Amino acid sequence: MGREKRVKTIQKIAGLRESAVICYLTGDRENVNTRIAPDVLPVFYRHLEMIGRRKRIDLFLYTRGGDILTPWRLVHLIREYADEFNVLVPFRAYSAGTLVCLGADEIVMGKMGELGPIDPSVVNAFNPQDPANPVARIPVNIEDVYSYLTLAREVAGLTSEAELGKVFALLVERIHPLALGNVHRNYLLIRSLAARLLGLRKNHDVRAEVQRVVDHLTEKLYAHNHMISRREAAEEIGLPVAYPSRELEKFIWDLYQCYAGELCLNEPFNPVQLLHGPRAEFDVAGGIIESEYGQDCFIFSGMVERSDFPEAGKVNVNILKQGWRTVI
Repeated sequence: MGREKRVKTIQKIAGLRESAVICYLTGDRENVNTRIAPDVLPVFYRHLEMIGRRKRIDLFLYTRGGDILTPWRLVHLIREYADEFNVLVPFRAYSAGTLVCLGADEIVMGKMGELGPIDPSVVNAFNPQDPANPVARIPVNIEDVYSYLTLAREVAGLTSEAELGKVFALLVERIHPLALGNVHRNYLLIRSLAARLLGLRKNHDVRAEVQRVVDHLTEKLYAHNHMISRREAAEEIGLPVAYPSRELEKFIWDLYQCYAGELCLNEPFNPVQLLHGPRAEFDVAGGIIESEYGQDCFIFSGMVERSDFPEAGKVNVNILKQGWRTVI
């Protein structure tokens, strides 16, 4: 399915939903994956200006996650153009993608739709070094730190200040104090962002209900790779989930499969296969933002070349440029 057929599917979804639809996919193809990041905001602005003010805007979303601050700005930007903002989830909308969903008035999830926990891992200059790569830092998961302290109190039964002080001192021996400070700052940030995004909905919940949702998505799932089905999202967490009609779900899934094929999500990017001589240039898409009015792609541009130094048959791959590019 090329762009012409995709646009027809987008228009069919928009007709059934009485909305304008923007599609946003951050690809998870091996070697050219992309994530939600602030550089997407000007691209969305371009599409929203072409769409204009509407009663309802639906965001068709597929992502493994990304920057946790971008959803706050993105949801506010889309709401500048619509009285009602909704998200269509054909498959994965994890981490930062789930945060985007929290700011929606309605989350339309198909049978394959999945959300995820919002307990990010944080990395800064003070994180522990990776033994396998001295220039890299090991991410520290926020909930892992707090679970360690909870383990000491609730399982080991340590209650005195002296005992808990020793537990904390042991933690500081392994993780730099400033890295732990960064963990705590992000602990507060993610909960604040989630609560504020939930408060943007037209029919937002009372404070106690908001806190329950936030606690569930941060503390009560116990695994960052937990996949939240639409039934769990609606009945256990209490999110405003809507089930699409059979016709709508078919269009949503067909559109996702088209993008999965366009981005080659099911096969690793192997630039060596492009070599038919000493070198070859490549442009490969790792993400897409598309509406019926235009298309932008996140493009990795680079070169692959054979080299006999320092050893024969060696292949070098260089990414020379990457970023969003307007296609239409």
